[in-house]
Amino acid sequence: MRSVIVAGLAALAGSAGSLQAQRPVPIPPRLVEDVRYLADDRLGGRLTGSPGADSAAEYIARRFAEVGLQPGRGGWFQEFTVSADAPAVRGRAAGPMRGRNVIGVLPGRDPVLRREAVIVGAHYDHLGSGNIGSLDPGSSGKVHNGADDNASGTAALIHIAKQLSAAPPLRSIIFIAFSGEELGLIGSEHYVKDPLYGLEQTVAMINLDMVGRMRDRRLIVYGTATATEFPALLDSLNWYQGFELKKQGDGYGPSDQSSFYNARRPVLHLFTDLHPDYHRATDDWDKINFEGMARVIDFTAGLAAALGGRTTALTFVAVPASHGTTLPGTTAATPGYGAYLGSIPDMTSTPGGVRISGVRAESPAAKAGLLAGDVITRIGDHDVPDLQAMTNALRAYKAGDTTAIVVRRGADTLTLQVTFGTRG
Repeated sequence: MRSVIVAGLAALAGSAGSLQAQRPVPIPPRLVEDVRYLADDRLGGRLTGSPGADSAAEYIARRFAEVGLQPGRGGWFQEFTVSADAPAVRGRAAGPMRGRNVIGVLPGRDPVLRREAVIVGAHYDHLGSGNIGSLDPGSSGKVHNGADDNASGTAALIHIAKQLSAAPPLRSIIFIAFSGEELGLIGSEHYVKDPLYGLEQTVAMINLDMVGRMRDRRLIVYGTATATEFPALLDSLNWYQGFELKKQGDGYGPSDQSSFYNARRPVLHLFTDLHPDYHRATDDWDKINFEGMARVIDFTAGLAAALGGRTTALTFVAVPASHGTTLPGTTAATPGYGAYLGSIPDMTSTPGGVRISGVRAESPAAKAGLLAGDVITRIGDHDVPDLQAMTNALRAYKAGDTTAIVVRRGADTLTLQVTFGTRG
């Protein structure tokens, strides 16, 4: 009898959730204005280090202050440098580029738990005039406004902060608008190396990247297996919104949550899926589904409040990753890129090698004993002074081949034996 009652209640809850999702959702005041400003031609595509990116950062800081956040340590901005030798900008920049993360803090209301934090983040940089990363043939010189990628996530940050500031949870919530994401997660990697709160005090990281083009109530959430408690929590929160929720377990992926998962923090990445305007000059504000954004904002505010209000820690899980984790619809790694190692390179420049920011669980790199922080200097007979050389070296091997990898680990030089795997 109990199973029948439970089944009936579950069906009722699912029906109620669907009914809720069909009701119109108010679009928060200024949400459209925020997206339009960030995706305006005058910001020139918000390329890291550009005047347009600086204008966007100043705007985000003003809006953070208006919705009740406090600046982080040292002010609203956390500056970092992108070397001209960084892989994504090599040959395209005359000198180092300056990036700025924008950080706002909502202090928790519990005198003890407020020393711990939940991070809600989104990158605000984009592709500028399309010389870096564009998928639009012949679009070089055209402004890539990045309305969905990622003015949508950045604007969502502001409105999630506004909701939570009315009733702060027990823990502090740190809101971070990252720069340098399109150049290789450089802003979020910098934050992980210099966090406002110690990483051991960081309960979880929620990432919003491309949340502005919802279709058919579909919401994809990556990282759902990175904490034991996540699946049940997401299902309970989804009762009200009634999303078609697609859970993906892997904590890695081509967005800022990966930097935190490398540091063994539970992560979630919310995403409303790809579309034909992705990384093209046609990703403009008038294509945004603002009602869908409003639903994502409500859902994420509830998620952050729930994580901020827990009295116990989450249970971190190291999830074996699919070898070539990508956004759905993008081109995964192919055999042309060589044998699979499973290391995650630090996309900043490292003299004389490739620094590893993490290794995927159960990957060949992990089995060989590579650790985050190691600097790979040689693979087999191939010197590895930079990321391109490492790519070329991996192309010389196939799955099942075994060779030596030389790494610097602190002051020591180690030689590790690795057997390569197959790319996903």
